[in-house]
Amino acid sequence: MTDCLPGDLTRRIFLSYTLVMAALDDLEKCVGFEWDDGNEGKNWEKHSVSDGECEVIFFNDPLVASTDPEHSQAEPRYLDLGRTDAGRQLFVAFTIRRDLIRVISARDMTKRELRSYLS
Repeated sequence: MTDCLPGDLTRRIFLSYTLVMAALDDLEKCVGFEWDDGNEGKNWEKHSVSDGECEVIFFNDPLVASTDPEHSQAEPRYLDLGRTDAGRQLFVAFTIRRDLIRVISARDMTKRELRSYLS
């Protein structure tokens, strides 16, 4: 296990979704988000989730992270369950390119995901 600060420990405890430390280690190295014509506004059109809502879940606790091996053929993909500042619970699929988070898809959590997130 890697060393972590006491504040980071709380976030790591919530990895019951699929305890994968590598996902959080990669995530902690990120310095921003990658939005371009390919993904900007896409989640608003499909699921009424704004780009800002996608970003803010990465800064709120609890954040439940896991890898997504089923969709990781071309590049590693990750899944997060988190909440917005307004309390909306979101599922976000993303990848990391260099040191930027690139959101692939975002939507409201399903009932099953919400139970995992709240437990």
